[in-house]
Formats: sequence, structure tokens, C-alpha cells
Amino acid sequence: MHRRRFLRLGVAAAALAAGCSTPDDSTTTTARSTRTATATATDSDAGSDDGGVYVQSFVEGMTTPGRTTAGEYAVALHATVPHRFWTVTGDDRSVVPREDADTLHLMAAVWDPETGVVLPETGLSVEITRDGTLVSEEVIYPMLSQRMGVHYGGNFGLDGDGTYTTAVSVGGTSIRRTGAFRGRFGDPATAEIDVTLDDALRREIDTREVDQAGDPGAVAPMDTDFPIGRAPTESELPGDVRGTATSGDANFVVTVLEEPPAGVDAAGPYLAVSARTPYNRLVLPAMSLSATVSRDGETRHEGELTRTLDPDLHYHYGTALNGTGVASGDRLELTVETPPQVARHEGYETAFLTMPPATLTL
Repeated sequence: MHRRRFLRLGVAAAALAAGCSTPDDSTTTTARSTRTATATATDSDAGSDDGGVYVQSFVEGMTTPGRTTAGEYAVALHATVPHRFWTVTGDDRSVVPREDADTLHLMAAVWDPETGVVLPETGLSVEITRDGTLVSEEVIYPMLSQRMGVHYGGNFGLDGDGTYTTAVSVGGTSIRRTGAFRGRFGDPATAEIDVTLDDALRREIDTREVDQAGDPGAVAPMDTDFPIGRAPTESELPGDVRGTATSGDANFVVTVLEEPPAGVDAAGPYLAVSARTPYNRLVLPAMSLSATVSRDGETRHEGELTRTLDPDLHYHYGTALNGTGVASGDRLELTVETPPQVARHEGYETAFLTMPPATLTL
């Protein structure tokens, strides 16, 4: 089978135990589960359209055919059962159904090998060949899942058992890089990883049903030796952490640095907003976010927050306050102009879409 399917993007190992996690990031309950006899598709209707994060209906086994480096990037390729997911364009959500021809859901994780910081906006394509013949070539979606966090993924159809060479091409990112990330991650690179489709692989990627499916919460992320895009804890963030605002089931942790990180061409204190999921603090990338700082009813600062990669702040939204300063009691209002432009696995597809302004007293 030969196919070329190019998908337009928006803004530009296996661990089978699952748990319902609480908003303080601790895992409190191990979900009872029922093992399926064979690998199955995952097309449940566990969630609702109430706008919140919910426990997905299954946990999937995952295999990692390989991990390597490509240029400045560390890359890992993972495979699991094919399943539907949802894409987001602007405020609109669309389902990408599982097709009968789909064999595997392939996922690529990309991170900085020096710091472990995950890179959510590099752009990524996959070319699969078998014995030199093209099987599939796709630009795949940046995605968010409860088990894998931030990654790139899509469903693929393979032409029977055998070994397939998968060329993972990482594109350079165009978002701002600061600190030790200045001048990095701008160039594309490609790595090749072989995937062998056989009965041994299929046994590794079976699924388990979760009794708490549909309840508020999230299953625990996979216990892996590679990063999955967790945002820093409050104690890990540099600067003066002023608190957490919420909108659309997302948490926005706000910190203020005395001066901007190197690479920000502006003066004054630096306002950094780390957006993450409510249960396991997974990074929420690719938003358009703006901030207004007011004091005694007077606007002191107003403008867009810039999507930024930094080795200490990780992926965040930030701006220099240009000498405005931040005083105790100032009011911060965060406005989500565009919600996260990432595809979502089950459990996240109803969240992070309707996002009213969030406020915080600094």
C-alpha cells in the first residue's frame, strides 16, 4: 500500500497501571482495569461536552521501537493501538476517526537532550518505507494525551508484518528561545528508526479499560525514562511565583523575574506564565495569550505574551513589563485569544476550548 497524506497543522516503556490524579499532582487511586484479549481500537464515548478534563476510558500498552539523536534534538518513536483523536483549528474541534486500514498509532517525542525540556512547536513529519518502497508520508499533529503528554502523532496503515524504516524529520522552531536556548533548535534534522510489526509488538500494545472512565480527573502519565512535557513545579520556577489563575480547566502559574532572560530585547521585570493541565501539570502549548496588569483601576501594562522556550522556565508565555514593575495587590487579567492549537487524545478533547479571562491578584 502506498499513500501520501499531508495534514495541515494549526499554530505552528510501556506502563499499564493507571491512576486518577488530583489537582495537586499526586496519584491517589489505582484504577481497576480489565485486560482485553487482543489489541483493540479505542473509540469510546466516555466523556461529555461540559468543557472539562475527564478520565479516559482506557490505558494502552506502548512499545518504543527506538530512540536516538538528530542534530540538536533527542527523538523517541513509540507505537500503540490506532485510535481516534481530535484536532483543533481556532475554536473549532474536529474528530479524526480511526480507519479500518490503520495499523498503529505512532508517536514521536522530541526534547533537548541537555536539559530534558520537551519541544512542542518544532513541526514533525514521518516517512515510512519498506525495502526502499514508500508506504506512508505525513506531517503529523502536535498532540496532548494523559499518558504521553506533549508529543507528535497520527494513525498509520502498514502493509503487513515486517520491518519498516521510519524517517522522523524534526523541523526547526520559530518561537522565541531565551537563555542557553538562544540560537538553538532553528535547524531541521532527520533520524531513522526501524519498526518491526509482528505478533510480539501486538502483544505489547493491548489495552485496559478504566472503571473511572468519564469521571473528572486523569489517568497517570506513563512511567518513562524520557520526558513527557511536565511543566515545572512552583518551587522549580525561577522568580517570585505570585499564584495560579484558572480558565477552561487550565492552570496558569504566574511568576515574575526581576529582569528578562537573555534574549528578550526589553527592560523591566519579566512576567512569565506557565500553562499546564490541572492534574499532572502537562504543558499546554500553542495558545495566543495576552495580559493586562492594573493598579487601583489604572492599566499599567497591556499586551501579548510571547510563546517562549527557556531552559529554566521551560515552555511558557512571557513579556517584559518595560519598567512598569509589579506591586503587591496589582491585578492580572489573562485573556486567551486562541486556545491551545494541539490535537487531543481522549480525556482532553472537551477541555481547553472555551477559556474565559482569568484573573489573579499579584
